[in-house]
Formats: sequence, C-alpha cells, structure tokens
Amino acid sequence: MTDTSAATETITVALNKLDRDPLNVRKTYTKEGIQEMAATIRADGYRILQNLIVRKSDKRGRFYVIAGGRRLAALDLLADLGEIAKDFAVECKERSAEDATEISLIENTQREAMHPVDEYEAYRVLAEAGKSVEDIAARFGTTETMVRKRMALGRVSPILLDLHRQEEISFQQLSAFTVSDDHERQVEVWNSLPSWNCDQRAIRAALQGEAVKATDKRMKFIGGLDAYEAAGGAVKRDLFDEQNGGYALDVALVEKLVADRLEAEADALRGEGWKWVEVVPVVPNEAHYMNRVYPSDFPLTDEEQAEEERLEAEHDDLVAQIESGEASEDAEPRIEAIQARLAVLSTAQEDYTPEDIAKAGCYVTIDYYGNVEIERGLVRPDEEAENEDEGDDGEENADSDTDEAEEGGTTAAPQPEQRLEPTFKMPAPLVQELTAQKTAAIRAELAHNPEVALAAVVHAMLVNLFGSYGGSDYTSLEVTVKSERLETSIANPAACKGIVALDELKENYGHTIPGKPSDLLEWCLEQPTSTLLDLLAYAAAKSINAVQYPHYERKSQRAHAERLAQALKIDMTQWYAPTGENYFGRISKAGIKQAITEAAGEDFALGVPGMEKAKAVEYAERKVTGTGWLPAPVRIALTAEQERERMAQADGEDDGVCPFDIDDKPNAEHQQLPVAAE
Repeated sequence: MTDTSAATETITVALNKLDRDPLNVRKTYTKEGIQEMAATIRADGYRILQNLIVRKSDKRGRFYVIAGGRRLAALDLLADLGEIAKDFAVECKERSAEDATEISLIENTQREAMHPVDEYEAYRVLAEAGKSVEDIAARFGTTETMVRKRMALGRVSPILLDLHRQEEISFQQLSAFTVSDDHERQVEVWNSLPSWNCDQRAIRAALQGEAVKATDKRMKFIGGLDAYEAAGGAVKRDLFDEQNGGYALDVALVEKLVADRLEAEADALRGEGWKWVEVVPVVPNEAHYMNRVYPSDFPLTDEEQAEEERLEAEHDDLVAQIESGEASEDAEPRIEAIQARLAVLSTAQEDYTPEDIAKAGCYVTIDYYGNVEIERGLVRPDEEAENEDEGDDGEENADSDTDEAEEGGTTAAPQPEQRLEPTFKMPAPLVQELTAQKTAAIRAELAHNPEVALAAVVHAMLVNLFGSYGGSDYTSLEVTVKSERLETSIANPAACKGIVALDELKENYGHTIPGKPSDLLEWCLEQPTSTLLDLLAYAAAKSINAVQYPHYERKSQRAHAERLAQALKIDMTQWYAPTGENYFGRISKAGIKQAITEAAGEDFALGVPGMEKAKAVEYAERKVTGTGWLPAPVRIALTAEQERERMAQADGEDDGVCPFDIDDKPNAEHQQLPVAAE
C-alpha cells in the first residue's frame, strides 16, 4: 500500500459523475442508515463534514467512491428528492486504485461508535443553545427517543459518568441511575451495593426507596429491624400490624449490611485456605455440574475421646436421675450443654484435607429463610484440568529425576529396544452381555432379600434428594426421586408449616447420614429396619407433588395425593389458616364475600361489597379465624364412609325421625361447598 500520510489534493466532482466502487468491501447499506445520513447532511446546510475518497474510473471523467458509500447514497437520495442538483458539487480526495480495497476495509472496520456520554454532552451543548429535541435528532440523523435517552444521562452524577468512561460501570447500570436526580444519593448507593449485587434492578430498587418488610429474608439475615436501626436506618412502623413489625426504608443500607455479613462469612472461609470463595445472590446453576470434594473422617485425639466418653456417661446418669425424679434443677441445662459439646466433638471427626481445600472453592449466599448458605468443596472444570496438567508434569519430572539419579546425573546410555507385548481389550458387545448377566444375577438375589432391597431403595432415593450427592451417578438402581421446589409456588415459604417441618427433618438427617456419597450405601446397610423405614418415608414424602399449575392441572396426580391425605387422616387446619396476607388480600371482594358466607353465614357478608378492599380483607380474616373454614384447593375431601357418617349426623338418622317435611326443599348444607375465588 502507498503512503497514506502523504498529502492528497482535494478535488471537486459532480454528484452524477460518482459511482460506487466495486472494490469497496461493504456492499450493503440499510435504508434507515441512508435516511439518517441524509438528515445529517440536510441539517448542516447540505455540507459533508468528511470528504469522499475516490479513484479514477475506467470511464473518462467518472470516479469510483472508495470510502464514503453511505454519504454518496444519501446525496443521491437528496438529489432524487429534488433538494440538491443532480450535478451537485462534491469535495473528494483522490487515491490510487492499488489502495482501494485496503482503504475501504479500514473505513468500515476501524470506525468506533461514539461514546454515550460524549453523545449526551454534544446534545446538551445544542440544547443549551436553544435547539429542540426534534432539531437535535434531525441534526444527528437519529430518533427523538434516542436523543431523550442520552439527555436523561444529565440526571446522573458526574462521578458516575466518569466511572462509565473508565469502563468501571456498564451502560445498563448507568441508565438505572436516571430514576433519580440526587447525585449524592446516587454515589452513596453505588458505593454501598456489593459487587455481586449491583445490577440495574438493584440500583433502581435502592434509588426508588422500595421499603423492605421486616419479614424479608434479608432483614432476618442481618438480625432484624433492631440491627438495621442500630446502623442508622430509618423505619416505618404499622401500629396495627403486630406480625411484621414495620419496614426498612433505606434499601441501600440493607444491602450493605447483608453484603458486610456475607463478606465476613467469606473471609472466614478464605482463612481456611479455600482456593476461591465467591459471594453470590443465589448459587449458580453451574455449581450443580461441578465435581466436588468431600470431608474425610479424622479420629478424635486421645483427650477428645476421653472427654466424649466422660460426657456420654454423665449424660446417661443425668437422664436416669430425671426419669427417677431425683434430678436437681440444673440437670436439664447441663444435659443441653453436654449435647452441644458432643455435637461439636462429632462434627470434629469430619473435615476437608488441605489438598482438597487447595483445589476447591465455596459459594456463599442467603437461603430462602434468611440463613447463610455455604456450598463447600466445588471444583471448577478449568481448575480440575489444571490440577491434572500439574500432576502429569510432576510425574514427568519425577521420571526425569529418577533417570538422572540412576545415571549419577549423566546422560543415560541408549537402551536396547524392548518388544512391547500386545494389550488385550475386550469387545464392547461382549462387555455389554457379561454385565447384563451380572445384572440379572443381582436382580434375582435381591428379589429374595428384602432387607438389602430396602437399604438399596432408600439409598437410591436419598442420593437424588440430597444435592451434595450428585444424583443417580452413585446408584445402580434406576429408581429416581424428583422433588418439586414448593418455595417457588408459595409467596412466603418461611411461613409454611409443612415446608418448615420437612426442612427440620432434612437438617436432622443431615447430621446423621455420612457426607461422602461413597459411604452412604455402607451406612444404609448397617442401619436397622426402623431407621430405613423412617428415611424411606421422608424420601417418599419429599417426592409428593399435588400442585396444580396454570398450564397443567395434573388431575390424576392430585387425585392420588388426595387419597394419600385421606389415608393419613390429615387435619389441614393444623397446617394452614387463611389470612389477609396469604389469601384474602389476593382474591377479589366477590371471593371474600363468598368465603365469609361459607364460614360465618350470609348475614355477615352483606356489607363486603361496599367496603374498601383493605377493610374487607381485615374483616374477612377476623370473621373466618377460628371457624375451620378453608379455601377449596386446600380442603381434603371426605372418604365415602366419612360422607355417610356426616350425612347421618346431619339428617338425624340415629333418632329415627325424618329431618324434613315432604314439602321441604333439600337441605343446602348437604351439598358440597362451592369453590371460593381460587
């Protein structure tokens, strides 16, 4: 290519003497792009800010446009519209044909879009000069909407604009700050939000002052409203709401307190030596596909073993004293202290090896209920490959060192070529057949050994329910258990008694079953039948799914769950009570009226249509509480036998007296309750 830095004389060429260069690497221009360029040229008095680059055509007096094809198309459009003459004089710079393709490539690939903040400042100068949004859009060949979006950046603090210039804040994050024009508050929010939770949603929530309920998991995590107030946060309290206690008004402060505590947890883990520790809003999906290291068993020291035996003996002695009525008042507190210490000693028997800690990491987050959740022992795929490479290098170095040692540090003498023995590899179809034979034998034997079968089924179910076990990879049984996350279907899962009860069971079993999947089967085989049956019941219970989805009613599955509920003789009033928060506040006033009618009688529901919604919700909760009324989807249908008994009691059949005259209409109470606004 020729020297492009050399001065090039400017020439003037008539528009109708210019043609698109066939050597131009860009062949296509959008209609919108051409129109935008035409608008820009029009707004500047039909002047072109950047000259076209041309070369001589094969035809005498004509020129090819090497660079500036969109400008040429825009000028042609203006000529077609009659705004400029067909022979409009265009200033150009002439270059050689040898440079054409390279110039065209540079022109189309090295161009960088204008920075959003630079666009805002350019638009601002024009606006301050009295230009309207419409004029600015026409001047730059863009839309009015785009101009308004760029002008909105004027609400953002100059400090944050500079951070965007330095690429420390993304444009999406910067745009989120435009919901407020308080520059000091914007900077405060940016500095308070943790790096792992500073997306545009979090920024908008903090700036718009969305209050955080006292029942929010974040509030529980930081220690409640008291801890938030102690940190200087403002609180709004509802004197008539004794349940949630109020709202935290400073979202940014809440996020900062959450981040501080999570980082403290993360720092403690980093102190343990883990290769990486990350604080995340939720555990990412890729964590479920990572390999994992597990804690190893470490024997207690002689001192710890002696302490454990002494505490167990003391514990048994105190229990015997309590049962015989001879114990003092200090017995029960002492038993609790002993149990806490024994739990610590039991936990101390399992720990991660330094080698595993050096290659694995942890995620730190908050669970559904506002507790810290730590996923330990995760090995990323790239780190796993790195460890394998290091292992290979180590083996090669070891081999090299051995060779040098054997030769006294000198180059080894050539060895005679050794004849390699052929290796045997069994054909894959034969391997498949032999393993099928083995499978058939195991099946036949297992069918006659219910004790081992029970342990195997419990094991297969547990590896699918406890996330750290890696699913079905650790069992040969093709028995899988799926457990729908009910938390995603319930507005406030922490208040659901059923979920809390199952979580407590899982926590109890988590302290009992071994942490390593390879040890689980042996553990199951050693357990008594009663323990296995308890675990089987837990696993079966976790797999129940009686949820009705908007797109899938699951009638057959829900009918099966209904029969199970009948067999279990469940009293749903012990597990669920309709309140303003979980039911009445989420249905229409017509549904509220119907619910009160069913629960307390029609007279009590007459005034509901004239009430404000909030008053109706409060009134409904007050009238329904204690009646035993439940919304239809929560009710458990009566069995045929129960229905007959109910009918007999209602109709007075035991007294042998006809409950109604022949002319009476059927008793409406005998009919099934209508469904109240689901």
